[in-house]
Amino acid sequence: MARLCKDILRSLVVRFVHLTYMDLQLSGKLALVTGSTAGIGGARVIINGRTQGRVDAALAKLGSGVKARTQAVGLAADLGSSSGAAEAIARFPQVDILVNNLGIFEPKVFEAITDDDWFRMFEVNVLSGVRLSRHYLPRMKDQGWGRIIFLSSESAIQIPAEMIHYGMTKTAQLAISRGLAETTAGTGVTVNSVLPGPTASEGVGNFVEQLAQEQSTDRTMIEREFFRTMRPTSLLRRFATPQEVAALVTFVASPLSAATNGAALRADGGVVRSIV
Repeated sequence: MARLCKDILRSLVVRFVHLTYMDLQLSGKLALVTGSTAGIGGARVIINGRTQGRVDAALAKLGSGVKARTQAVGLAADLGSSSGAAEAIARFPQVDILVNNLGIFEPKVFEAITDDDWFRMFEVNVLSGVRLSRHYLPRMKDQGWGRIIFLSSESAIQIPAEMIHYGMTKTAQLAISRGLAETTAGTGVTVNSVLPGPTASEGVGNFVEQLAQEQSTDRTMIEREFFRTMRPTSLLRRFATPQEVAALVTFVASPLSAATNGAALRADGGVVRSIV
């Protein structure tokens, strides 16, 4: 269930457009955030969704003031496909920041996961970032600056038994991110991963509400039971808010994070019992 989805990316604009006490040095940067409804505060943001309707709705939700500050523009394309990636590249041949946020998840017992399920999960969650990074990374190196961020998950480290194919894709993102970082030495470009834990995204919220109705209880009880039985190692003991994860993503995307490269940074609420 842990993933960074569109709610967190929406928070990036709302949260950081008001952080006047800290200059994140993002002004003038062009950021492509895949599978998003918003982006990185201060930057010019390309908001991506699969359909024009979803993109238009996301732009409308931002509000005119925030849109004006971020210079948000829309991109309707399925970036989980090779044709969608080609469309994005044709329209925006160069960006300063690439946030590979696009992802899907699906609880399913291992025996029921078909070949098509495995291939679809891999193409959307992994190949989407590979295709875009393959194009943008050399151009970032040429210009001497750039940021690529893969939105992975704590499920990359603690593979969930209820969706092994999802966990596999999150682990693959860590390997790709670290490998790409190795190619950036001395270039001013960084490649990192961010690993959210259980997060109160729209999808998770709907799932929790559905469970509450089915069990004739309330959201608070469902959340409490989830962390007691499914994520007992959580130190936060609640779902993180999209804003809490967005804060880390935005910093990693900024010039202030120049010394952070090849890292897998956790915003997991302490779910992973590890000191590294």
